[in-house]
Amino acid sequence: MREDQEQLERQTLVPWATLSADSRGRQRKIPECPRRTCFQRDRDRIVHCKAFRRLGNKTQVFISPEGDHYRDRLTHTLEVAQIARTVARSLRLNEDLTEAIALGHDLGHTPFGHVGERTLDRLCRADPEKADVRFRHNEQSLRVVDYLERDGEGLNLTQEVRDGIVCHTGTAHAATPEGRIVHFADRIAYVNHDIDDAVRAGLIVPEELPQEAVRVLGDTHGDRIDTMVADMVRYGEEQQEIGMYDKVHDAMMALRSYLFDAVYALQSQEERIDCVLTALFEYYLRHLELLPALYKRRIEPDGERRAVCDYIAGMTDRFAVEMYTELFIPRSWNIK
Repeated sequence: MREDQEQLERQTLVPWATLSADSRGRQRKIPECPRRTCFQRDRDRIVHCKAFRRLGNKTQVFISPEGDHYRDRLTHTLEVAQIARTVARSLRLNEDLTEAIALGHDLGHTPFGHVGERTLDRLCRADPEKADVRFRHNEQSLRVVDYLERDGEGLNLTQEVRDGIVCHTGTAHAATPEGRIVHFADRIAYVNHDIDDAVRAGLIVPEELPQEAVRVLGDTHGDRIDTMVADMVRYGEEQQEIGMYDKVHDAMMALRSYLFDAVYALQSQEERIDCVLTALFEYYLRHLELLPALYKRRIEPDGERRAVCDYIAGMTDRFAVEMYTELFIPRSWNIK
């Protein structure tokens, strides 16, 4: 069955697609699956891992929202995967590889979203002996799949999926077109769903959005996604590369800039989150014996601060608050 699927890829995908039969392989060789291609197998490993399940209790943008319909890190991941798969299928690129990268791209994200990421980055950089060490959620996602999942064995993913995960954000350029799709799909997803959530939260009204960007992309959530996806498909068909034409890309970035000013900068709990995560970090740095065994084993190769960062980065919002409460909030008690 796997060989049939590999042959089908050769017959149906475009010449610049990444073929599973031509994968650069894994860090550790394992027998091939008789039913699934290597990229299908990676997708399944990601979906079944603990870090993927924890995404449902990690902040996307809005911290502890009162409502059931705000995005969390898991729903964001699923929206990225849906957008990325649509583009990959339309361009006849490798949909399985695209999906695996999309589902794994945020596995290393911290509790409390980018606020938590900034705090852990500051704490990592505080080590005078390792001043060049930093914390970035895409790099942490790679650490999760390489070193932290499966009790330290890692998921042993293919090189193509690993590359797509670490290159999904910033200025990095993924080696495969499928990885580059996820880079754009991530922005398409969060720009649009963050507008949706911000309107629901009453932080903005649609009329306040940059009107030139709205005229280019559309008035509704669905129209904007459709415009961006269609532009990516047209660009791919005409340029044989992944990207967007300037008009649509500039409009998307205008909305992104607006969100940074009107929504992200207004999140009011940053100081409290920084306090919670800093307190947890400093406590575990003083009490390394309390770290779970997996993270204790990371002390020798990576250092104490990195091991503590790994532990805290894996926490959900809820678990981080529970641990802070247990460690630092006095409990009521009775004298009998």
